[in-house]
Amino acid sequence: METAPRGLKGLVVAETALGDVRGEEGFYHYREYAATELAEQRTFEDVTQLMIDGALPDADGRERFAAEYRPLRHLPDVVTRLAPAVASACPDPYTALRTLVSHLAGVEAMPPIVDADAATLRANVLRLSAAAPTIVAAVHRASLGLEPVAPRDDLGDASNYLWMLGGEEPDPERARALDQYLVIALDHGFNASTFTARVVASTGADVGSAIVAALGALSGPRHGGAPSRVLDMLDDIGTPDRAEAWITDAVARGERIMGFGHAVYRTADPRSKMLRGVAERLGGPIVDFAVEVEATVERVLADLKPDHPLYANVEFYAGVVMHLCGLPRELFTPTFGTSRIVGWGAQVLEQAQDSAIIRPSARYVGPPPPAPVPVAP
Repeated sequence: METAPRGLKGLVVAETALGDVRGEEGFYHYREYAATELAEQRTFEDVTQLMIDGALPDADGRERFAAEYRPLRHLPDVVTRLAPAVASACPDPYTALRTLVSHLAGVEAMPPIVDADAATLRANVLRLSAAAPTIVAAVHRASLGLEPVAPRDDLGDASNYLWMLGGEEPDPERARALDQYLVIALDHGFNASTFTARVVASTGADVGSAIVAALGALSGPRHGGAPSRVLDMLDDIGTPDRAEAWITDAVARGERIMGFGHAVYRTADPRSKMLRGVAERLGGPIVDFAVEVEATVERVLADLKPDHPLYANVEFYAGVVMHLCGLPRELFTPTFGTSRIVGWGAQVLEQAQDSAIIRPSARYVGPPPPAPVPVAP
């Protein structure tokens, strides 16, 4: 057997037609289209259709997809009634999302992948993708002692999400900014949660199990749990004149600068660059502050670690954009998760076409076996 590199870094373990990340160039794409260009020119629903069905829709295709997809946002009563109890038992809304996605998949008896045809699997993926924002909104409102707001079939994904959270007509500019964030967060190569989804799918388990497993992987702070921590860092820095000293001290203590560095990119993260433009379009003191902190961090790190340049990653401006869109910090990671469910779903559909189970090996490094079993006392 061959030994893979630690963490499987640099090892190709599958083939995919869904997209790729080219870290040296600072580029990633969905089915050959630059993800940032899709965010600039298309809607989240368009890109959902691209990832699930393989092509961007024309005007008629968009209407047909909306007619199919938007009604799937509505939750069955048994899930809606459970939301307050889950919100009370799980103060973390991301944990509540994971719990209720699992419940929804069970209530709707999603079949094992090996027993389902392509149409059924596609329907399962669309159902969980459409329902996830409704779940987050219902749990959030329940945590505030409020009744859920039913989804609206006349609104796009981001507008509907803001509507369900606040119960007010969404501001078009904020809805568009959130929609762009959702597009660029949808998928990003063969990362830990995507690999997790495909491993579970390869076992033949149901779509819900694969998505719940991926949600678990994304919850880790080393993967997707950091957008809100960027705002915590900005709060801690306080004012621009404190930024250089704060960053220098943090580096000296060996602390991570939240929102900087990436496992793949060796140049500026294209998602961060794009979201910075979105944030600047919305404007406000927090945007000016974030831009100044970004420049200070890059300058200080260039002086302290000239051989290891770091740039802002997607999390740095993601937190700023979601804050400007009116989302509370506890919803940053759940919102990320609702977007990524679409990407995981596309990955699951692709993995379902491969009959091989993902089953690597490990090298045993413990004491030599077999050891005599001690006599029971």
